[in-house]
Amino acid sequence: MMFAALYRAWQKRQLKDPSYQFLFEPPIRAGVVSIDCETTGLNPKKDDIITLAAIRIIGNDILTSESMHLTLRPNQPINGAAITIHRLRNCDVAHGLEPMEAIKQFLAFIGSSPLLGYYLEFDVALINRIVKPLLGINLPNQQIELSAIYHDAVIGLIPQHHIDLRFETIRKKLDIPDLGAHDAFADALMVAIAYIKLNKS
Repeated sequence: MMFAALYRAWQKRQLKDPSYQFLFEPPIRAGVVSIDCETTGLNPKKDDIITLAAIRIIGNDILTSESMHLTLRPNQPINGAAITIHRLRNCDVAHGLEPMEAIKQFLAFIGSSPLLGYYLEFDVALINRIVKPLLGINLPNQQIELSAIYHDAVIGLIPQHHIDLRFETIRKKLDIPDLGAHDAFADALMVAIAYIKLNKS
């Protein structure tokens, strides 16, 4: 806990642009923000974001009226294997936002709210590749991993603790409707529903 506080203080001192000081202030809105992105491939060190979605959750309410779903223009072609997953072609993102502009909109939306996601580490790594040149730091927001919450909720119910943490399994176990996998907004929405169901259990 002390290390986290020290690291956060260090990040605040390293912030290049003072106009983003709000990332370290108490959130203007309560709750968390569910995020997801689709990419040109599966390598967070090399591939680019092509769609980025965020949905605000306050209490047990998913505020789809307070959401964003951005299309970004990548700096490289979309990997053929990735196209078969999310069905987004190069022509579909050719007129998307410049990544830096998209991230500025994203930061303004999330503020200092905690971020929620499934395999969140992957999404945040890709986001940080754009954020770091802009701010001089990585995202300082708290990160909440859905699979960790699910694991903690069911570990006492699973014989020998063999827990399947694939999202499709979590979705079915929690009886969440299939909204169409590998669409950033639909995935962020399903994660939001799962989060609320787990918090109620």
